[in-house]
Amino acid sequence: MFDLRGKVAVVTGGNGGIGLGMARGLARSGARIVVAARNAEKSAAAVAELKTLGSDALAIAVDVVDKSSVDSLFAQVRERCGRLDILINNAGINIRKPVQDLALAEWQQVLDTNLTSAYLCCAAAYPLLQQAKAGKIINIGSMLSIFGAGFAPAYGASKGGIVQLTKSLAAGWAAENIQVNAILPGWINTDLTRKSRAEIAGLHERVLARTPAGRWGDDADFEGIAVFLASPESNFITGTAIPVDGGYSSAA
Repeated sequence: MFDLRGKVAVVTGGNGGIGLGMARGLARSGARIVVAARNAEKSAAAVAELKTLGSDALAIAVDVVDKSSVDSLFAQVRERCGRLDILINNAGINIRKPVQDLALAEWQQVLDTNLTSAYLCCAAAYPLLQQAKAGKIINIGSMLSIFGAGFAPAYGASKGGIVQLTKSLAAGWAAENIQVNAILPGWINTDLTRKSRAEIAGLHERVLARTPAGRWGDDADFEGIAVFLASPESNFITGTAIPVDGGYSSAA
């Protein structure tokens, strides 16, 4: 079970944080990982680490908000790997401002990076998944896909959109044996949330008080769920949005 040998996985934003955590899980299960990101130095370090886990990993630079760059990414995947089996849409940003202070350009930047990029990658990946006659897409939403936060209206809108995009793709592509699911991270210890703790007074204490697990999540918490959703063991699961949040979204 959960054997991914011979599979090729593209992970956008896979050179750090949750993306690298999921890439590690797939690598341990035998998948070849394509780290798709902008920062070449970070991507090289991620590839070196994934190789130590047994993956014939490689990095391809991409700007996920640029259609031509995304199309080039998947053309290179076809040329260098010959196939695609798994796509993880993980690239994302946040701009923490209340809506009245958020410039239109900032709103568009968040929506483009978090939501439109997933659409672009899914559309470009589709012919390769068709070729494989099977496929797994994992879109990264957020607990803000479930409820709102006044300090992150653009981020919440983009992550709510991720869930609806996931459901639409799942319905549209199920007959072609392509399963599409979303993961909704809670408060995870990453560069983004460390910045949040610096910007939002008392955030750390409030997160711990509400999270039944009593801790912040870690990127390692995403290895198992990524492997499950990328493997044949989840072939009858599609269109779901699974919180990985230590119970935060279920707590009163």
